[in-house]
Amino acid sequence: MTSRPTTAMVLAAGLGTRMRPLTDDRPKALVEVGGRALIDHVLDRLVEVGVTRAVVNVHWFADRLESHLAARRDVEIVISDERAELLETGGGLKKARGLVGDDPVWVANIDSVWIDRGDALNDLARLWDPECMDVALLLARRAGSIGWPGRGDGFLDEDGRFRFRGEAPEAPLAYMGVHITRPQVVDDGPDGRFSLSPIWRRLADEGRLFASVMDGDWMHVGDPEAVRAADARLAS
Repeated sequence: MTSRPTTAMVLAAGLGTRMRPLTDDRPKALVEVGGRALIDHVLDRLVEVGVTRAVVNVHWFADRLESHLAARRDVEIVISDERAELLETGGGLKKARGLVGDDPVWVANIDSVWIDRGDALNDLARLWDPECMDVALLLARRAGSIGWPGRGDGFLDEDGRFRFRGEAPEAPLAYMGVHITRPQVVDDGPDGRFSLSPIWRRLADEGRLFASVMDGDWMHVGDPEAVRAADARLAS
């Protein structure tokens, strides 16, 4: 078992189309929930578990996001510039490979906010073991979550291995936008835009995709209605 990652890749380059009109004049990462920008919610969590360096990809209103991030003093921010082309999750990580390095990294979306009744990120870091896994996902229980209309992503075996839902009509657990990975998993990916999802499905078949489940309330903040619901939940 190695030490926990201290570098993170924060995926903040999306257009935020479903978040309009809130993203008409700003990137989705700067939409505020509970009086704080979405990207700051995520960076705050990562700093709490020892992240000292965050690589952030930018595209929509990139200048505004870079200006906002320059004000942070608790973590080194490195920009991965996707102004020319949006690359999705896999392509974004592959473009940033030279910036994140070869050691395991956190990867986080910016549209998840949560109230943690346990120690979710530290639990995931304690689970992480690159000897037997290539990716470790943080999962949330669908029951009680806000803003997630899906039927669930999969199931967790007793040994911590994750299985996708497949042909099952629904599953109790959903990926909540944070994971630890060996960055080498994208090295064989295509040039340009691609998703991490096919890589994860292959790793699940190989028994090298693991996960842990957060004890708390997950808010997937993907549209204005979810912003209002998350604001209300945080205020309560």
